[in-house]
Amino acid sequence: MTKPKPDNREDNKIHLQQHIENTKANMQEAEEYLYELADELTASEKHEIREKNERRKQSIEGFKEELMEEQ
Repeated sequence: MTKPKPDNREDNKIHLQQHIENTKANMQEAEEYLYELADELTASEKHEIREKNERRKQSIEGFKEELMEEQ
C-alpha cells in the first residue's frame, strides 16, 4: 500500500501567482479578440466572452485572497 503524498505548500505562492498572471493574460487575449473581430462575432459570442472574463476576474480575486492567506 502506498503512502499519501505529504501536503507540500512550499510552492503554493508561486503557483497562485502563476495562475493570476495566466488568467490576466487570458483576459487580455479575449479583450483583443473581441476588439479585432467585433464585426464578425455574434451578440451571443460577445456576451459569452464578456461573461467568461467576468468569471476570470472573480477567479483572480480568489487567487489573491489565497495568496494573502499563504503569506
